[in-house]
Amino acid sequence: MSLNQPADLLQVPTGPLKIPAQAESPEINPCPLELSLVIPTYQESENVTEIVQHLTQLLEARIPHRYELILVDDDSPDQTWKIAQTLTLQYSQLKVMRRQGERGLSTAVVRGWQVTQGEILGVIDADLQHPPETLLQLLEAIKAGADLAVASRHIEEGGVSDWSVTRRFLSRGAQLIGLLLLPGVLGRVSDPMSGYFMVRRQVLENVTLNPIGYKILLEVVARGNIRQITEVGYVFQERLEGESKVTWKQYIEYLQHLLRLRFSRWPVGRFLRFGIVGLSGVFVDIGIFYLLRTTGGLGLTRSAILSAEVAILNNFIWNDLWTFGDISRQQRGWKRGLKRFIKFNLVCLLGLILNVALVNLLFNLFGMNQYLAKLMAIALLPSGISGLISN
Repeated sequence: MSLNQPADLLQVPTGPLKIPAQAESPEINPCPLELSLVIPTYQESENVTEIVQHLTQLLEARIPHRYELILVDDDSPDQTWKIAQTLTLQYSQLKVMRRQGERGLSTAVVRGWQVTQGEILGVIDADLQHPPETLLQLLEAIKAGADLAVASRHIEEGGVSDWSVTRRFLSRGAQLIGLLLLPGVLGRVSDPMSGYFMVRRQVLENVTLNPIGYKILLEVVARGNIRQITEVGYVFQERLEGESKVTWKQYIEYLQHLLRLRFSRWPVGRFLRFGIVGLSGVFVDIGIFYLLRTTGGLGLTRSAILSAEVAILNNFIWNDLWTFGDISRQQRGWKRGLKRFIKFNLVCLLGLILNVALVNLLFNLFGMNQYLAKLMAIALLPSGISGLISN
């Protein structure tokens, strides 16, 4: 390459989104890189120079020449990729990839990781909402033994700067839904929607990833061979240049991703058993509600609460014995069974509260028949939803 010519664009990998092992041959990799940091971009022409400059200053001071920056651009109309390519004249550790066939932040990150050789893989946004200084803390956490180091907004020293009430609600709501569907994944980190983290390559080597949308961390935690996780607090900054890309489409993709991860863990037989148990819970709920209202003479709210609780008990027993019996048998003893039921019940609590509130709303405010109101509440907000996630 001529000294006055920018580096060539990286070739975009094709095929499965699988992370290759690090090259071990001295001829191929004489000086193994410590960190490969991917910067996914789309319409970031106003920020790209500053983020590259800032990252280079930080990393040159800490691990000089032992890192690489991989900027992966989704063919931005503002030619972010072209601006980044000119920066390679000044920043030798920078490499640029222009994707023209694929779109999406998560797949951009994985495609970037596929062409790297670092022992540690990382990702950071280009819009400066992720403070670059936090990189050094993440790096130290990995060096101290963590398999995954996550920058979190939800621990001490973390937070968001000027988010609206609506955005805070949506963010927390999305996290709660994730906990309901995938407690074993999202329960391991306080900020599962973070897009700022580092991970050891070896825990992802030869793992095929299948992400949707923006939340690549979900895929890494769910499919990686990750044992130790460390979190570092950071304050999410407001964008200074460019426009936010957060839309309703991202929330829909997030839900799709959660469901894909959830059901990928179940064989077809288990899924069918779960469906049968869930259907039985509907009949139990509406049947007990009818008996309490007609024979027991209880009020609407108490009847709705008790019938939902019986349905939760029904779903727990059958799921524990039948749907997830192979797992439950590995956790023998009444104490462990009681612990599973308490966990199951606590996770169901939100569904129960919303279920009862909806019954009252439909009956008292809209004058709907009480049994039809109860049936609609079960259909829209099943109190036994945690049958989906108890194991």
